[in-house]
Amino acid sequence: MPSNGKPPLNTPPREQVEDDEPDAWDKRISDTGCATENTRLNDCFFEKKDWRLCKKEMKAFKECWRSKGNRDRTDSRDN
Repeated sequence: MPSNGKPPLNTPPREQVEDDEPDAWDKRISDTGCATENTRLNDCFFEKKDWRLCKKEMKAFKECWRSKGNRDRTDSRDN
């Protein structure tokens, strides 16, 4: 690397390795039965950067969570 700290212009781009193996978080979400709803909620937030604009997705996730019997997975609950 040159003394200016920047890579030379002729440096080939680094190869990106995709990891298709689910990690522990992905496995836990998958086990809830609500992975699709979780993905939609996360995608909405990523796109809009404001949870308040993702109320429809949040409602769908909450309904899925309840319907799949996941209430015992968390310490805090809606009454």
